Amino acid sequence: MEEIKKMLAVVVGITTQLLIVGAASYSDSDHLLSRIAFGSCANQSAPQPIWEAINKFDPQVFIWLGDNIYGDIRRPFKIIGKERTIGPWKNVPRFIPSSHSEMLSRYNMAKNTPGYSRLRAKAKVIGTWDDHDYGLNDAGKEFSEKITNQRLLLDFLDEPQDSPRRKQAGVYTSYTFGPHGKQVKIILLDTRYHRDPLSSDGSILGELQWSWLRKELSGPPTSITIIGSSIQVISNLSATTGPLFYMESWGRFPKERNRLFKLIADTGRDGVFFISGDVHFGEITRYDCAVGYPQYDITSSGLTQAVEKVVPSPFHFIVRFLAWFTPNTMRVMSHNCRYRSCTYGEPNFGAIEIDWDAVPVTMKIQVRDINGLPVAGIDISLSELQAQSSTIKAGPYRRHCSLEVMLPWVVRYRLAILVYFVLTLLLLALVGLIVAAILVCTVCLSKCKID
Repeated sequence: MEEIKKMLAVVVGITTQLLIVGAASYSDSDHLLSRIAFGSCANQSAPQPIWEAINKFDPQVFIWLGDNIYGDIRRPFKIIGKERTIGPWKNVPRFIPSSHSEMLSRYNMAKNTPGYSRLRAKAKVIGTWDDHDYGLNDAGKEFSEKITNQRLLLDFLDEPQDSPRRKQAGVYTSYTFGPHGKQVKIILLDTRYHRDPLSSDGSILGELQWSWLRKELSGPPTSITIIGSSIQVISNLSATTGPLFYMESWGRFPKERNRLFKLIADTGRDGVFFISGDVHFGEITRYDCAVGYPQYDITSSGLTQAVEKVVPSPFHFIVRFLAWFTPNTMRVMSHNCRYRSCTYGEPNFGAIEIDWDAVPVTMKIQVRDINGLPVAGIDISLSELQAQSSTIKAGPYRRHCSLEVMLPWVVRYRLAILVYFVLTLLLLALVGLIVAAILVCTVCLSKCKID
């Protein structure tokens, strides 16, 4: 009898949670949505002049895609000493969590940034989180402070106190804007709360969130469906930057990424594309061999954090060269890009403009710089985002269709080969200088003895 009671309690608990999850959505059918801005990676302690450009764009909705604050504590690089954070002799983690009071203080600082305050006054702000506002770099479901920090994020986003998001495990949710026939659905995923360890090829979303996502994608059709993920969905640059360094992405969980594409295909939902953040540069990627029409992922990162900011200005050309030289099969290469690599390593934000009067409806999607000028962009007709009668299958070395892991190893690892080759040359040059110096000293000593 006791076991039956326990089973009933579990069933009731799961049913209740599913009911909560199913209610975690928002609908606004009164206002036609035509301008959306999005971004990620905003250090609350850094200057944030980019809000001026975002406000000039005048979005109706702004989407946070994670790292909305940097809430964890980063120790400096140290090779020697009591606390060594890098190298095989590393004895302490590079990142540690902040206290609850410090997290709250950082959120308050971010929320009261003047430019962001002006945006909040005129646009609807929505969002999800990534690792640094979740509370710890690269953390997943094992992080112990996730429940407390979920409440802090939702307070930052001004989520109503009676919102179902405050009762569910994770911050995923959906929004629907616009009148019937011109609706935009925005689905925001939580890639932290239920995520298994990196390199496990386990789950990113967890079964409860997968069930919710299936329900959202199987629901009433909308003209446009935007799926927001804090980490990149299509690009898997870790396959080509390793073993030098690795980045988080859906590509590091191939079973989950395949499951996501299959779900979109199975539900027959047209007009779907992704937006993402995390990587500290902007780019647009595309995958043609998943759901019967091109899948785009527009990455905007970050509002303050960017790869070129950590490198002195005279050496920015090296960063841009390496971005161009790193193999990729998914990046959209276009003459519209500011740089040849079609990546942008300075502060940026994403901008979406929808022309509902065009036939067919068209979208202009761009990554924009700190002045609001486009650095990369695409123009998409909604007719392009509709499933075709036959699905293209991935083949060897086909752009936008072959995954990075399918590249020949010489191409796939050419960045590492280049870096190790340059380091070898530098080492040889250093050895040559030492040998030359020794020879010069030997000759000088010999001459002195003769004299």
